[in-house]
Amino acid sequence: MAITLVYSTTTVVLDPDLEWIDENSWHPVEQAVQRTVTGGLIVSSAQRTAGRPITLQPTDQSSAWMSRATLDTLKGLAAVAGRQMSLTIRGVDRTVMFRHHDVAIEATPIIFYNDVDNADWYSVTLRFMEV
Repeated sequence: MAITLVYSTTTVVLDPDLEWIDENSWHPVEQAVQRTVTGGLIVSSAQRTAGRPITLQPTDQSSAWMSRATLDTLKGLAAVAGRQMSLTIRGVDRTVMFRHHDVAIEATPIIFYNDVDNADWYSVTLRFMEV
């Protein structure tokens, strides 16, 4: 099933071999625990309403290669602060933005041609958060 990122009239189709590596490490409950000076316990809990991380990365160096043209489109989308987009993964639409505080796009060249425009291929990790 394809993974798509949409903003306005721009649609980026991402390789379905990108793995959502932190899907099961996020929990919808926030909790803070404190001790009082008398030894009592204060527990504060609340539902998280946003901020779920969505990190997409290849499972290994031989999967989910991305063309330079696709990478450039993603970098253009990431170049605008606060931009919200629609990410569809496993058939579910999620409103996301890039996680710039965690390095939003990390790209490693796999195949590089210094004399051919847009023929390069990259291994790319994308970091979003649900808003």
